[in-house]
Amino acid sequence: MNIAVFAGSFCPYTKGHEDILNKVMPLFDTIYIAIGHNVRKQDVFSVEERMEWISKLYANNDKIRVVTYTGLTVDLCRQVGAQYLIRGIRNSADYQMEQEMGLINEQLNAEVKTLFVPTSPKWAAVSSSMVRELWALKADYSPFISYPLPEKRP
Repeated sequence: MNIAVFAGSFCPYTKGHEDILNKVMPLFDTIYIAIGHNVRKQDVFSVEERMEWISKLYANNDKIRVVTYTGLTVDLCRQVGAQYLIRGIRNSADYQMEQEMGLINEQLNAEVKTLFVPTSPKWAAVSSSMVRELWALKADYSPFISYPLPEKRP
């Protein structure tokens, strides 16, 4: 079986994330959408909320498993038997950062190959932080995600 992990904080999961997943879905038997804790980021939405939102999006898709994890992504790949790690790329800065991370991950677990997948141009400017800012400012964020965010704001 071809198994992949699509990992991120997904705070929130955007249409750019959906675009990446839709591109790679035909290639894999199972894809784990793995909600991780990034120590460099301040989470605005709880892991439980993010898990619920993403699970609902893919409720009718047998290929998708939504999980949470802490620690190294390559360790999660080992635990679930994934041979591939999917990383979305919006621009050259993303590529540079993801390439460096991919090289480190390969040293940590050579059995896992990183796939860099460019997002469609329509979603290249969309980021979770941009959606959070629109939400916090009570602006219309709906073009960028597929579900409503809670009314309560920071």
